[in-house]
Amino acid sequence: MIDITEVSRSFGGRLVLDGVSFGVEDGRMTGFVGGNGAGKTTTMRIILGVLAPDRGSVRLDGSPLTAADRARFGYMPEERGLYPKMKVLEQLVYLGRLHGMSATAAKASASGLVERLGLAERANDTLESLSLGNQQRAQIAAALVHEPIALVLDEPFSGLDPIAVEVVLGVLRDYAAQGAPVLFSSHQLDIVERLCDDVVVIGGGRILASGSREQLRAEHSGSAYEIELGGASGDAGWVREQPGVEVTHLDGGFARFEASEEAAQAVLAQAVRSAQDPASGAIVRRFGPVTPTLAEIFKEVVA
Repeated sequence: MIDITEVSRSFGGRLVLDGVSFGVEDGRMTGFVGGNGAGKTTTMRIILGVLAPDRGSVRLDGSPLTAADRARFGYMPEERGLYPKMKVLEQLVYLGRLHGMSATAAKASASGLVERLGLAERANDTLESLSLGNQQRAQIAAALVHEPIALVLDEPFSGLDPIAVEVVLGVLRDYAAQGAPVLFSSHQLDIVERLCDDVVVIGGGRILASGSREQLRAEHSGSAYEIELGGASGDAGWVREQPGVEVTHLDGGFARFEASEEAAQAVLAQAVRSAQDPASGAIVRRFGPVTPTLAEIFKEVVA
């Protein structure tokens, strides 16, 4: 597990990280989200030792991170940093060797990655001859080739088409399943919501929200509920007349409303009673609290 504790950092007298604390657990995917200039890249560079914090600490499994630990991390910067005139497979093998792998192990790992990431047909092409999306795949392979114990990826899905996104998702899930802690930043909140076990939201250099997807949704679910009715008498207009209920959207048998839990349960009870009446012909198709999306939670906490 990677623990970031009370990390602060200033540049030229400007505080860019202010007491940042969160954890990246083993075997879990943690999405790191925030607007431009929120502090994501600075935090990642401190984790990797590229920058030093003014105060605070980064620990791995309870111990301070060492240079040897960081050498076993997989890091992908937002800015592409591979050699443009070098062939893809040759470059990956070279990077594996720099990390101490044998020639045989490095070639096996590199070959497996180019196959899994859909680059096998371009393995002997120079990086600069690839499309931007394929260059991004090669950059991801470079972060993985030495079989890292942890992954820190800055915008790994940038420039990828939907098919490539699914390929990369599969590779990252496999690494997490092997027990590696995985931290990645992304502006693509739909991908973060679909992929991540945990989410950390940063803004203005401070952590605004963190926790599992389910925890954050529960904390920000508010008092909104939805009910959907069907059948011959499946009109939900009567919900407006219920005590303590404020309907915010009504469309035939569908209603979204604000209410206390007690008032919401009273709406459900009334709907069930109607459904049990053979003369009504009503059916309760769906009822429950409104679960906010990550995008909605993000807008709420950064506002």
